[in-house]
Amino acid sequence: MKNYNITLLRGDGIGPEIVGEAVKVLDKTAEKFGFTVTYTDALLGGCAIDATGVPLPQETIDKCLASDSVLLGAVGGPKWDTQPGNNRPEAGLLGIRGALGLFANLRPAVIFEPLRDASPLRSDIIGDAMDIMIVRELTGGIYFGKRGTFEEDGVKAAYDTEKYNVNEIERIGRVAFDMAMKRNKKLTSVDKANVLDSSRLWRETMNRLSKEYPEVELNHLYVDNCAMQLVRNPKQFDVIVTSNIFGDILSDEASMISGSIGMLASASLNSSKLGMYEPIHGSAPDIAGLGIANPLATILSVAMMLRYSLDEPAAADAIENAVAEVLKTTRTPDIYTEGTKKVSTVEMGDAVCALIKKVIAYG
Repeated sequence: MKNYNITLLRGDGIGPEIVGEAVKVLDKTAEKFGFTVTYTDALLGGCAIDATGVPLPQETIDKCLASDSVLLGAVGGPKWDTQPGNNRPEAGLLGIRGALGLFANLRPAVIFEPLRDASPLRSDIIGDAMDIMIVRELTGGIYFGKRGTFEEDGVKAAYDTEKYNVNEIERIGRVAFDMAMKRNKKLTSVDKANVLDSSRLWRETMNRLSKEYPEVELNHLYVDNCAMQLVRNPKQFDVIVTSNIFGDILSDEASMISGSIGMLASASLNSSKLGMYEPIHGSAPDIAGLGIANPLATILSVAMMLRYSLDEPAAADAIENAVAEVLKTTRTPDIYTEGTKKVSTVEMGDAVCALIKKVIAYG
């Protein structure tokens, strides 16, 4: 029987609550599909600052590197707002991505049929379904470039540097082209090549790389046009590949189009099969401890883990289908609508487990 070693970064705010439910679902899935899971806890973010003084202890890095995969809840909160920039919870998040070499971020934007009315877009704009995969470069660009604060002619000024090299662009480009080959063979590369030298290099590299993938239709959009097109006609997109900062913004926009940020998972992968999986929402400290947080994005992150790191696609399908089924009748307060049952965080996890336990023949 296979055993997988998973490091849990429960984090801050609602993080421990939603990770707890995801673990419960993963254990039930493992029981049904004939594998076992061993968990190791580690600290990241505000909880790590409280315990060790830093947001990313070396012990956490070591535990993550020794595991088969990593599950993260969420980090941050007003408690740590007074920390210097290099010691805030978010610095720990950037640090773990760099330490594990997690250069590729996969963010699916999918509308589950029971939540179609939750989208701010009209149904005729969304169409029969919306299923977009955003591939975001995660360890380069402006978030990791040179930065500084200085005085210029007696006025305080600051700078942040957007920099990419060909190898970094090729690496994320191959992930996106490979993803497009497994889907509808359509890839949109997003940049700002009319203004930025880094974007001109990005476009040039993507065009050259496309010759290795003749079956994939590659097109380019400027980031401002892409943001507009996502709300004007999201059906036109299948796979989107873009830089760190553009991907950060566009994936959040796409998440709201899908109806609820509380429903969307993400995967961050390195060049091996090691990945870190997390919901794209924040730590929501205002509702922490109230038992009303939506755990489904974290549960769906576990499904991505099973698919991309642990090579358990049938188990991943079971979780995704269980979530689709449970949404027909059961909702946490953030997605509640009249006629459905309003449940707590724990009750939602129980409901997903119950469907997996029954091994329903999903359509």
